[in-house]
Amino acid sequence: MDTQSHKNNNSEAQESSVAGISRSGEKTISSDDADSDINREMNVAVLTPEETNIVIENDVRQSHSSIRLEDLISMIRNAEKNILLLNQARIHALKELDKILSEKEALQAEINNLEMKLAETDARIKVAAQEKINVELLERQLEKLKNEMSSKNSVKEGKHGILDRESPLVLELNDLRKENEFLKDDIQTLKLKLADVSETEEHVSLLGREQSALKASFRELQSQFANAQDDVSKLDSLQCECKGLSIKVENLQALFDNARQKLDHPSLDLQQYHELQKKVDKLEASITETNMSKFPSEKFHHFDEILQQKIDILEKRLQESDLEIHSQIEMFQESVREFHHTLTKLKEESEKRSQKSSLENMPWEFWSRLLLIIEGWLLEKKISPNDAKLLREMIWKKDAQIHDAFLASRSKNEHEKVATFLKLTYSRKSPGLHIIHIAAEMAPVAKVGGLGDVVSGLGKALQRKGHLVEIILPKYDCMEHDLITDLKALDVVVESYFDGRTFKNKIWIGTIEGLPVYFIEPHHPAKFFWRGKYYGEHDDFKRFSFFSRAALELLYQAGKKPDIIHCHDWQTAFVAPLYWDIYAAKGFNSARICFTCHNFEYQGTAPASELASCGLNVHHLNRPDRMQDNSAHDKVNPVKGAIVFSNIVTTVSPTYAQEVCTIEGGRGLHETLKSSSKKFVGVLNGIDTDAWNPSTDNYIRVQYSADDLQGKAENKDALRKLLKLSSSKVTQPLVGCITRLVPQKGVHLIRHAIYRTLELGGQFVLLGSSPVAHIQQEFEGIANHFQSHSHVRLLLKYDDALSHLIYAASDMFIIPSMFEPCGLTQMIAMRYGSVPIVRKTGGLNDSVFDIDDNTVPVQYRNGFTFITPNEQGLSNAMERAFQYCIRSPESWQQLVQRDMRLDFSWNSSATQYEELYERSVARARATTRV
Repeated sequence: MDTQSHKNNNSEAQESSVAGISRSGEKTISSDDADSDINREMNVAVLTPEETNIVIENDVRQSHSSIRLEDLISMIRNAEKNILLLNQARIHALKELDKILSEKEALQAEINNLEMKLAETDARIKVAAQEKINVELLERQLEKLKNEMSSKNSVKEGKHGILDRESPLVLELNDLRKENEFLKDDIQTLKLKLADVSETEEHVSLLGREQSALKASFRELQSQFANAQDDVSKLDSLQCECKGLSIKVENLQALFDNARQKLDHPSLDLQQYHELQKKVDKLEASITETNMSKFPSEKFHHFDEILQQKIDILEKRLQESDLEIHSQIEMFQESVREFHHTLTKLKEESEKRSQKSSLENMPWEFWSRLLLIIEGWLLEKKISPNDAKLLREMIWKKDAQIHDAFLASRSKNEHEKVATFLKLTYSRKSPGLHIIHIAAEMAPVAKVGGLGDVVSGLGKALQRKGHLVEIILPKYDCMEHDLITDLKALDVVVESYFDGRTFKNKIWIGTIEGLPVYFIEPHHPAKFFWRGKYYGEHDDFKRFSFFSRAALELLYQAGKKPDIIHCHDWQTAFVAPLYWDIYAAKGFNSARICFTCHNFEYQGTAPASELASCGLNVHHLNRPDRMQDNSAHDKVNPVKGAIVFSNIVTTVSPTYAQEVCTIEGGRGLHETLKSSSKKFVGVLNGIDTDAWNPSTDNYIRVQYSADDLQGKAENKDALRKLLKLSSSKVTQPLVGCITRLVPQKGVHLIRHAIYRTLELGGQFVLLGSSPVAHIQQEFEGIANHFQSHSHVRLLLKYDDALSHLIYAASDMFIIPSMFEPCGLTQMIAMRYGSVPIVRKTGGLNDSVFDIDDNTVPVQYRNGFTFITPNEQGLSNAMERAFQYCIRSPESWQQLVQRDMRLDFSWNSSATQYEELYERSVARARATTRV
């Protein structure tokens, strides 16, 4: 139906909707009216719901002035017809949807056919191009022959005259000319076919756009279906609860039946009472008759006494029966009251359980969003710090009252919302710790390395344990804003000191994977975080010292009283000295400071004078026992300052904690760490097992688990096809490597692993790039060398989606690091069933145990390790791994399954941090009481 006909039908429908009522308000009955009704039905059947409502409204408006009962009945009938027609239109729409889906399948089939034709055409074009090259060669040969003939003709004319036309050379030339003509015709034909292919490509593009639209509609239907499934699951849980209540009601019904049985005997007594009463009435009637008959007085008196005795006996029995009846009735009423009380109690318990379950199932995004609303009101001075603390604790406990208050105030204005929440402020006990992370990274919105994973992974794990966790980040211009939920700017400006004056900071709030996050946007002329990248700027020391001071200023002005402030790496190491030298003196001293160094290679040293910018006293801090760098006395070291001024100091694995206390591993801080050994500990990082889960990962081609490894083989085949690697040998081992190409990662050993893999009969895939120019150039050369190789592929870039597929497809994973504070790669690889081959250093030593190490229990042996960082050590480990994989496929599969079942979640690590926090807070509180 075109647009114009649709408009005409709509106008006809509107006219027909009022055709049954005359201008005078009287209903007219004619054949025209019947035709109008028929037309109306035909037209309304194609109206949308909105257009149908307009028609009904027009009916009502035009007849409102003189409506009679008959008109109203007619209007109601018309409305019922419209509803019926609307339902028919909906059914028609569903049929149209089915038709669209079938057309989609047909289009998909057509697209597939066109793609096959396109591939055939490409092949023909390639053949034509080759033939064209052959033609050009023949033309050059022909030209050469012509030249030779001309020279020969000149010689022969002098001897024999004109060349014989039947000579072999002439015949060959004629054949070549004919072949040339045929080839030209073929080229012209191919050009025409190429034009047809271009038109086909345009048609394919159009079909692709239509397919995208259909896919969008299909996804919308899928989301609606998913919502319906959620509702069904909720109904299932309610049905289970109803079954439980039915059982309890049946039990109470049995009690009720017993009570009724007890009342049966009094009912019999009551019946006897009525019968006796009838007998008494008969006796009285007899007495009356006797009196009337004038019996002798003596006989009458004697008879009267007997009757009186019987009456007294009956009355006594009736009284006793009446008392028993009342007693049984009271018992029955008591049973009924008990039944109703029990039923009411069961309903209340069911409602409480349902509400509690509902609150427990509320996503963390909801509670974090609620928390950010409270914090926003606090910063905007709409509520007091004490009120904010009490409301924060209610959110912390997932209190039903604050949940109900939020739902009740959604439609209210800001002032009414604040008043609703303030009614809930009563004294409550905090269920856990208040922990604030101040960091330069957070996955997935601002991630460069493992630091971002730690902040989000540890934060979520602590949140699940019942602690209140908040994050403070810089607001980078290059971060992934789309991954932040409910990002908005607060109507407040926080001023912080820097370079002798105060600068304004705009505060943004939002949630990231359920965690509440504050973003600080400095209004500084240097545009500290508007550089298009996170690190690597000439003024990084100034950028992050400014951020550290602004973050503490935000907490101070908000009136927060956290238990723990956890800062990470040198970028936020300034927090520790700033807190104790400046803010503790202002009364902001409730927190203990925890500092985690994720890599001691990066310490952020700078000239001591630059420390003054953020307000710290250079003369006071540039001393050997404070922030002075151990190698250069004119420089300050932020990491050293954090170690000295923090209450807790951690690094990311126990082995790395031991390594950095040596001269080789400490990078100049080994003595400082030794002197702080009582507060220094290594806690092995974990991984986000929700993000890295092969059974739910949407980035891989086929999802799988330790109990069903078929999907892993299918992912391996998919990666080979994607990268155009050979698939001739299904069991050929595939070695993966995902890393930054920097000296720390053992670049020379990675290069050796590529060639050694080929020698052992395997395939190798590398994903990663290098910030070091000469290393990047070297690997670009290797990548070009293996560009068309069937067993090696180097992808010198960052690609998160592709990394998931490489983990899922690889049989082994190479991690030959020179040093590795923790390393998450080996944990992720094992999660996806890829057996690690690692050097025993740092966190690799704490998480990977050699399959041949008899000092380790069998159930913990999960990979292949080597100690010496040279090619021989790596080669030995790789040879053992290949032999184990090829010669013992069943044992290899058991090893893969064992690796996939290992628990590398943040739960264990978060428990260790929880204990460190609680011990530090307890010591501080004990000191305060003394």
